Amino acid sequence: MPLLLWFFFLLVSPSLVAGDGLADVDSEQWADDYDRYFRKYSKRFFGPFFDWRWFKAQAIAESKLDEKVVSERGAQGLMQIMPDTFAEIRERNPHFSDVASPKWNIAAGIYYDRMLYKRWSHPSGEERLFLTLASYNAGFGRVRSANRKAGGGEDTSWNETRKFVPGETQHYVKNIQRLMRFEEKGPRRIRGISQVLKQEEEQGS
Repeated sequence: MPLLLWFFFLLVSPSLVAGDGLADVDSEQWADDYDRYFRKYSKRFFGPFFDWRWFKAQAIAESKLDEKVVSERGAQGLMQIMPDTFAEIRERNPHFSDVASPKWNIAAGIYYDRMLYKRWSHPSGEERLFLTLASYNAGFGRVRSANRKAGGGEDTSWNETRKFVPGETQHYVKNIQRLMRFEEKGPRRIRGISQVLKQEEEQGS
Protein backbone atom coordinates (compact mmCIF):
# COMPACT_ATOMS: atom_id res chain seq x y z
CA MET A 1 0.00 0.00 0.00
CA PRO A 2 1.46 3.44 -0.93
CA LEU A 3 2.60 5.48 2.07
CA LEU A 4 0.03 8.23 1.49
CA LEU A 5 -2.86 5.75 1.37
CA TRP A 6 -1.57 4.01 4.51
CA PHE A 7 -1.47 7.34 6.34
CA PHE A 8 -5.06 8.06 5.24
CA PHE A 9 -6.13 4.60 6.45
CA LEU A 10 -4.71 5.33 9.89
CA LEU A 11 -6.60 8.61 10.02
CA VAL A 12 -10.00 7.10 9.25
CA SER A 13 -9.71 3.57 10.63
CA PRO A 14 -12.87 2.82 12.67
CA SER A 15 -10.75 0.94 15.20
CA LEU A 16 -9.00 4.21 16.05
CA VAL A 17 -11.72 6.80 15.59
CA ALA A 18 -15.21 7.10 17.05
CA GLY A 19 -18.11 9.34 16.08
CA ASP A 20 -17.40 12.98 15.18
CA GLY A 21 -13.75 12.07 14.73
CA LEU A 22 -13.34 11.27 18.43
CA ALA A 23 -10.67 8.74 19.38
CA ASP A 24 -12.07 5.69 21.17
CA VAL A 25 -12.44 5.65 24.93
CA ASP A 26 -9.10 3.90 25.53
CA SER A 27 -7.12 6.42 23.51
CA GLU A 28 -4.45 8.57 25.15
CA GLN A 29 -6.39 11.53 23.73
CA TRP A 30 -8.63 11.26 26.78
CA ALA A 31 -7.22 12.19 30.18
CA ASP A 32 -7.27 9.53 32.87
CA ASP A 33 -7.59 12.13 35.64
CA TYR A 34 -11.15 11.10 36.41
CA ASP A 35 -10.90 7.35 35.84
CA ARG A 36 -10.81 6.62 39.57
CA TYR A 37 -14.23 8.25 39.94
CA PHE A 38 -15.71 6.43 36.96
CA ARG A 39 -14.40 3.16 38.42
CA LYS A 40 -15.58 3.88 41.96
CA TYR A 41 -19.12 4.98 41.19
CA SER A 42 -19.66 2.44 38.43
CA LYS A 43 -18.79 -0.25 40.96
CA ARG A 44 -21.03 1.32 43.62
CA PHE A 45 -24.12 1.82 41.47
CA PHE A 46 -23.76 -0.85 38.76
CA GLY A 47 -21.70 -3.51 40.50
CA PRO A 48 -18.08 -4.72 40.18
CA PHE A 49 -18.58 -6.55 36.87
CA PHE A 50 -20.01 -3.65 34.87
CA ASP A 51 -17.45 -1.95 32.62
CA TRP A 52 -16.89 1.58 33.98
CA ARG A 53 -15.70 2.74 30.55
CA TRP A 54 -19.31 3.02 29.41
CA PHE A 55 -19.67 5.99 31.74
CA LYS A 56 -16.38 7.55 30.68
CA ALA A 57 -17.57 7.25 27.07
CA GLN A 58 -20.82 8.90 28.11
CA ALA A 59 -18.90 11.78 29.70
CA ILE A 60 -16.87 12.18 26.51
CA ALA A 61 -20.12 12.37 24.53
CA GLU A 62 -21.49 14.89 27.04
CA SER A 63 -18.52 17.19 27.62
CA LYS A 64 -15.38 15.77 25.97
CA LEU A 65 -14.17 15.45 29.58
CA ASP A 66 -14.18 19.20 30.16
CA GLU A 67 -15.26 19.69 33.77
CA LYS A 68 -15.94 23.41 33.25
CA VAL A 69 -18.48 23.08 30.43
CA VAL A 70 -21.88 24.67 31.06
CA SER A 71 -24.54 24.23 28.38
CA GLU A 72 -26.94 26.92 27.20
CA ARG A 73 -29.64 25.22 29.27
CA GLY A 74 -27.44 25.24 32.39
CA ALA A 75 -26.24 21.62 32.44
CA GLN A 76 -22.90 21.46 34.21
CA GLY A 77 -19.67 19.54 34.23
CA LEU A 78 -18.37 16.26 32.90
CA MET A 79 -21.75 14.53 32.92
CA GLN A 80 -23.74 17.68 32.07
CA ILE A 81 -26.07 17.52 35.06
CA MET A 82 -28.97 19.98 35.25
CA PRO A 83 -29.24 21.81 38.60
CA ASP A 84 -32.79 20.48 39.21
CA THR A 85 -31.64 16.93 38.48
CA PHE A 86 -28.69 17.33 40.85
CA ALA A 87 -31.02 18.64 43.57
CA GLU A 88 -33.24 15.56 43.11
CA ILE A 89 -30.23 13.25 43.32
CA ARG A 90 -28.97 15.03 46.45
CA GLU A 91 -32.21 14.26 48.27
CA ARG A 92 -31.08 10.63 48.33
CA ASN A 93 -27.35 11.38 48.41
CA PRO A 94 -26.86 14.49 50.58
CA HIS A 95 -23.09 13.96 50.61
CA PHE A 96 -23.00 14.80 46.87
CA SER A 97 -22.00 18.29 47.85
CA ASP A 98 -21.22 20.20 44.65
CA VAL A 99 -22.32 19.64 41.05
CA ALA A 100 -19.21 21.53 39.86
CA SER A 101 -16.89 19.02 41.55
CA PRO A 102 -15.74 16.37 39.03
CA LYS A 103 -16.08 13.67 41.70
CA TRP A 104 -19.67 14.48 42.62
CA ASN A 105 -20.65 15.32 39.05
CA ILE A 106 -19.56 11.85 37.94
CA ALA A 107 -21.18 10.23 40.97
CA ALA A 108 -24.45 12.04 40.27
CA GLY A 109 -24.37 11.18 36.56
CA ILE A 110 -23.83 7.48 37.17
CA TYR A 111 -26.42 7.45 39.95
CA TYR A 112 -28.89 9.08 37.56
CA ASP A 113 -28.05 6.41 34.96
CA ARG A 114 -28.89 3.81 37.58
CA MET A 115 -32.21 5.54 38.36
CA LEU A 116 -33.10 5.41 34.66
CA TYR A 117 -31.82 1.85 34.25
CA LYS A 118 -34.20 0.71 36.99
CA ARG A 119 -37.14 2.16 35.07
CA TRP A 120 -36.50 -0.12 32.08
CA SER A 121 -37.26 -3.84 32.19
CA HIS A 122 -35.68 -5.08 28.96
CA PRO A 123 -34.33 -8.62 29.51
CA SER A 124 -31.09 -7.78 27.68
CA GLY A 125 -28.64 -5.74 29.75
CA GLU A 126 -27.15 -4.39 26.54
CA GLU A 127 -30.50 -3.11 25.23
CA ARG A 128 -31.45 -1.81 28.65
CA LEU A 129 -28.23 0.21 28.79
CA PHE A 130 -28.85 1.80 25.38
CA LEU A 131 -32.40 2.76 26.41
CA THR A 132 -30.93 4.22 29.60
CA LEU A 133 -28.37 6.29 27.72
CA ALA A 134 -31.07 7.56 25.36
CA SER A 135 -33.22 8.49 28.36
CA TYR A 136 -30.31 10.40 29.90
CA ASN A 137 -30.12 12.47 26.74
CA ALA A 138 -33.76 12.93 25.76
CA GLY A 139 -35.67 12.21 28.98
CA PHE A 140 -37.30 8.98 30.09
CA GLY A 141 -40.81 10.03 29.02
CA ARG A 142 -39.79 10.80 25.45
CA VAL A 143 -37.86 7.55 25.03
CA ARG A 144 -40.64 5.54 26.67
CA SER A 145 -43.09 7.07 24.20
CA ALA A 146 -40.76 6.14 21.32
CA ASN A 147 -40.45 2.62 22.72
CA ARG A 148 -44.24 2.27 22.74
CA LYS A 149 -44.45 3.46 19.13
CA ALA A 150 -41.90 0.77 18.26
CA GLY A 151 -43.98 -1.96 19.87
CA GLY A 152 -43.69 -1.32 23.58
CA GLY A 153 -43.02 -4.90 24.63
CA GLU A 154 -40.40 -5.79 27.22
CA ASP A 155 -38.12 -7.01 24.44
CA THR A 156 -38.55 -4.04 22.06
CA SER A 157 -34.97 -3.24 21.08
CA TRP A 158 -33.09 0.03 20.97
CA ASN A 159 -32.70 -0.35 17.20
CA GLU A 160 -36.50 -0.45 16.90
CA THR A 161 -36.97 2.39 19.39
CA ARG A 162 -34.32 4.72 17.99
CA LYS A 163 -36.33 5.36 14.82
CA PHE A 164 -38.80 7.35 16.93
CA VAL A 165 -36.39 9.42 19.06
CA PRO A 166 -34.78 12.73 18.03
CA GLY A 167 -31.79 12.55 15.71
CA GLU A 168 -29.63 14.11 18.42
CA THR A 169 -30.40 11.19 20.72
CA GLN A 170 -29.72 8.60 18.02
CA HIS A 171 -26.37 10.28 17.40
CA TYR A 172 -25.62 10.45 21.15
CA VAL A 173 -26.08 6.71 21.71
CA LYS A 174 -24.24 5.88 18.49
CA ASN A 175 -21.28 8.01 19.56
CA ILE A 176 -21.04 6.19 22.89
CA GLN A 177 -21.18 2.85 21.08
CA ARG A 178 -18.43 4.02 18.73
CA LEU A 179 -16.29 5.30 21.59
CA MET A 180 -16.60 1.82 23.11
CA ARG A 181 -15.93 0.20 19.70
CA PHE A 182 -19.15 -1.71 20.30
CA GLU A 183 -19.73 -2.88 16.73
CA GLU A 184 -16.17 -4.19 16.51
CA LYS A 185 -15.74 -5.69 19.98
CA GLY A 186 -19.31 -6.31 21.10
CA PRO A 187 -20.52 -5.67 24.65
CA ARG A 188 -17.92 -4.78 27.26
CA ARG A 189 -19.11 -6.43 30.45
CA ILE A 190 -22.69 -5.21 30.58
CA ARG A 191 -23.50 -7.49 33.49
CA GLY A 192 -23.80 -7.58 37.24
CA ILE A 193 -26.31 -4.76 37.65
CA SER A 194 -29.32 -7.11 37.78
CA GLN A 195 -27.81 -8.86 40.79
CA VAL A 196 -27.12 -5.51 42.45
CA LEU A 197 -30.73 -4.41 41.97
CA LYS A 198 -32.04 -7.77 43.19
CA GLN A 199 -29.98 -7.50 46.38
CA GLU A 200 -31.32 -4.00 46.96
CA GLU A 201 -34.91 -5.18 46.57
CA GLU A 202 -34.27 -8.00 49.04
CA GLN A 203 -32.83 -5.50 51.52
CA GLY A 204 -35.74 -3.13 50.92
CA SER A 205 -33.49 -0.24 49.80
